[in-house]
Amino acid sequence: MSAQQLVILYVEDEARSRKVMKMIATYMGFTELIMFEDSSEFVARVEALGCKPDLIFLDIHVKPYSGFEMLAMLRQLHQFDDVPIVAMTASVMNEEIEQLRVAGFNGCLAKPIDMDTFPDTVAHILNGEEIWRVVS
Repeated sequence: MSAQQLVILYVEDEARSRKVMKMIATYMGFTELIMFEDSSEFVARVEALGCKPDLIFLDIHVKPYSGFEMLAMLRQLHQFDDVPIVAMTASVMNEEIEQLRVAGFNGCLAKPIDMDTFPDTVAHILNGEEIWRVVS
């Protein structure tokens, strides 16, 4: 699947991170980047999307529902069973990686997003690889 055909959902409450993702999406030529600025009414908003995302990035520290809570909600919606869901965080400690794995995330990326490696990272995730890139 080419970047032009990708639909990505990104739940992020920090304006700077959303801006970086939008710049990367423009650079990569994403067909559609859907961003939620918070996790309020999360399930209703996801179900109301006009399309199914190919990839979902969830900020871990967002309100009112955390990334862990949103992941649990998505895992209850079977139409997303085959969609990679990746945690995004600026502050994850190495011991928290296991919590993310056990919770069912398909990976974790540190913020800020590395614009140079992000296109390859997305390709690896879409090929079924788990990516666990954090800064300790």
